This record gives sequence, C-alpha cells and structure tokens, in this order.
Amino acid sequence: MRIDAELLRRVPKVALHDHLDGGLRAATVLELAGEVGHELPADDPDALADWFRSAADSGSLVRYLETFEHTIAVMQTYEQLRRVAREFVLDQAADGVVYAEARWAPEQHLRAGLTMAEAVEAVRDGLAEGTAAAAVTGSPIVARQILTAMRHVTPSSEVARLALSYRDDSVCGFDIAGAEDGFPPSRFASAFDYLRRHNMEFTIHAGEAFGLPSIWEALQLCGASRLGHGVRIVEDITRERDEWVLGEVARYVRDRRIPLELCPSSNLQTGICQTIAEHPFGLLADLRFRVTVNCDNRLMSRTTLSREFGLLADAFGYDLGDIRRFTVNAAKSAFYPYDKRRTLINDVILPGFDAVGVRTEPDW
Repeated sequence: MRIDAELLRRVPKVALHDHLDGGLRAATVLELAGEVGHELPADDPDALADWFRSAADSGSLVRYLETFEHTIAVMQTYEQLRRVAREFVLDQAADGVVYAEARWAPEQHLRAGLTMAEAVEAVRDGLAEGTAAAAVTGSPIVARQILTAMRHVTPSSEVARLALSYRDDSVCGFDIAGAEDGFPPSRFASAFDYLRRHNMEFTIHAGEAFGLPSIWEALQLCGASRLGHGVRIVEDITRERDEWVLGEVARYVRDRRIPLELCPSSNLQTGICQTIAEHPFGLLADLRFRVTVNCDNRLMSRTTLSREFGLLADAFGYDLGDIRRFTVNAAKSAFYPYDKRRTLINDVILPGFDAVGVRTEPDW
C-alpha cells in the first residue's frame, strides 16, 4: 500500500547529505541574481526550477556539477549566505526534518571579499536564525554545517583547519566533494591525518562517479567515518548459488557499520541507474548495510526528503517501519554527540513514529 505523502512529511526525518548550494529556493536564486546582475537561463521561479532539474538530468556528474555556478554566484556575501542558510533550515523543518547537516565549500564563496571564516560565520548565523524561527512555528530542528574542500583543486589542509576551529560553533564535520574520477581522496591525506589527530569527524564523497578503489581509499587510506553516496559498493557484491556474496570491501563496510549516505534521485541523474526500482538501495537495505536516505541537492533534483522516502517506498514496498529503520540509521550516524543522538532517537524520532502507529523497540 502506498504511503500517503502527507504522512511521510509528518514523520521525523534526518538529513545527512544535503548541499547548501544545491538546495536554494528557485525564487531566492532569481531574486539574488537580479540584485547582483547574474544572468540566469529562466526568468520566473517555476521555469528556473524546471531548468535546474532538466540540466541536472544529464547522466553525467560533471554536467550535473555545472549547474552550481548559478547558485554559487548568489552566495557571495554575508547577507546572501545567511539568508540561504536560514531558508535551508526552514525548508527542512517544513518537510519534517528534525536534524540536518548542511555541507558546502567555503572556498567557493570568496568572490565578493569574504574570508572563509566570515563565510562560515554567515552560514552559522543563518542556521541559528532558521532554527529559532522553526521552533516558533512548532517545528524544532537541529541544524549544523559540514565544511567541504573541493577535490579538484591543489590539496591543502586549510579548510580542515577551519572546520576544526569552528568545531564547537556549528561545524560538525569535514568533507571533500566535486568530480570524483581522477581526483582520489588520498590527495587530501594530510588534511585527513590532521583531522584524525584532532578527533574530528569527516565524511568523503566516494563510490558515486568512481568505484571500489575510491571507497577503499576513503576508508583505508583516509579513515572516513561515513561514505558520501558509497552506492557503488554493490560492485563488490556478487550472486553465487542463489546467495549474495560480499567481497572484502563490502564485508568491511557492513561489518563496521559504515554509514552510506545514499541519494536515490541524484544517483538517477548522474547515471548510477535508470529507475528507482533499479537503485542498489533495495539490495543494500536487504543485506543490512547501514543505509541512510538523502536528497543531495534538493533544487537540482526538485525533491525533498519526504519525496525520496516515497519513491523508495513505491519501488521496494517499504512501510513506515522501514522508514523508521532508515531514519534511526541516519540519526545513529549523525556527526552529533552520542548522548544527543540517543535523545534525538528516543525523545524525538521514536515518539514521532509512535504517533502514527509505528511502535517498535529502539534498534541501538
């Protein structure tokens, strides 16, 4: 039975993989672009939203990433970044998200003279404003930021050091993102070594546009806590005599409970599969990998986390109990202190599912 869309919106959700520059409101892009004189491919919000979606539907990660020039162009001042971060929180809260990590690359937001630290503080302030406003409307949410370094630039530890310096001031982790093929995560080994020495959490985009070698490097050479996407771990799973057999890397990922930040609609757009029903999510969930559900870029995929859950439920027959399991997976995997994760699960997520009739014991 299909799960009602409004019910999916009401249940509590956790967003681990959501790019700040990929989740703007189309109307905000249009308004800010007009203020700074940036030319856009459409002149009304609906048409612009359609353009982002169609331009991202190329089947190529490189082409997909080109759409970000338009959003990054309107995220160059303190006020622009603060507004985008505030709206990020409000939009997540309106979709029933109770915990969200916004990832973005400070080095891409310096064209108008901001320092990277000033950019981080602008996002921090916007997240705080959005959190306060959401609480007033009865939709409490925790929102934090992950600082990202772009993997195609000359490797350095500058963004990693910035993340550490704001660790107790809204920043919860570090990431590298961008074109994966040809830019292995080990290029940033010094940054990851620095973070490990200072006990800082980080995730790595791996196993999306490149396969097992990228995943192996992210885990074994860099020490990632989570895998951004990680969907191509299925390349290490084979079918033999009617049984699924896990290779060494896949077995390690499952045994160690490495969270997979899976993004179904985004993966369709970048050519991982042709339909949601063909997405490896179903197999990985069946094999009890720690799968989590994410949007990646809500503007480019014209999606929400509720919609992603709905698509998966339609494709694989999931019920609210399954949705709850995937949500608890994400809450367990958040870059959030252990005691607060337990509170999030036991006092927010489980009661939220109880309220709609899903009553099961904590799977901790």
